[in-house]
Amino acid sequence: MKTLGRSYMLVVFMCLYLPIAYLIFYSFNSGGTMTSFDGFTLEHYQSVFTDRRLIVILLNTVAVALISSGLATLIGIGGAIGLYNIRMKRLRQSLLNLNNVMIVSPDVIIGASLLILFTVMGISLGAFSVILAHIAFSVPIVVLMILPKLYEMNTSYLDAARDLGASSFDVLWRVIIPHIKPGILAGFFMALTYSLDDFAVTFFVTGGGFSVLSVEIYAMARRGISLEINAISALVFLVVLMIALGYYFITSRASVKRGGIT
Repeated sequence: MKTLGRSYMLVVFMCLYLPIAYLIFYSFNSGGTMTSFDGFTLEHYQSVFTDRRLIVILLNTVAVALISSGLATLIGIGGAIGLYNIRMKRLRQSLLNLNNVMIVSPDVIIGASLLILFTVMGISLGAFSVILAHIAFSVPIVVLMILPKLYEMNTSYLDAARDLGASSFDVLWRVIIPHIKPGILAGFFMALTYSLDDFAVTFFVTGGGFSVLSVEIYAMARRGISLEINAISALVFLVVLMIALGYYFITSRASVKRGGIT
């Protein structure tokens, strides 16, 4: 049974990563196709880094991801703590279900509804609308990452801090935040990766000459096959992989420290 499970996981990972490996492999192809490998070259990567427009779009993507994930994390912390402090079980569960609806809703629905909202409110489409949209779909993810850490927290720590004269801010900053820090980091990194690779929602709410990599790659792919697309996609995959590894090492070190303290 264990062998069957491992074989199944191997097949799943092959289906997930073989297309990515195929794409990255041909990003080094000196030929212009993805059918035959003519030789190794870095010219497609060089053309990406010498294209000023693509560099601006790359900076736009990074800026949107950092700003939206940072703000979404701050909002998500408040939302998670707010849900945790609600004593009425039905109300808390109803609000949590509303939070989860945003996660399971199709991106097309979210993008279209945000587009209608921005149009009604008179918000022009561009960098600001993209950041607002990314915050909107990132906050529910952050909330879900933080809530389990809140429920794992020993409430006697909060009572002890209050008995010792700690203010509400001190309880939040010195007791709650340190305890839920792994959830905060998880929420931030999840929001960051979601923002970097989102296409559907961004496609609806971008405009005014502003663009991010996912939308630009789509536009380039529609114009025809270009191995620059492979190079850009490989770079994005590398960045997301580095973020995931960074999160893994941070959480691993945090677990080791907690284990040493205990």
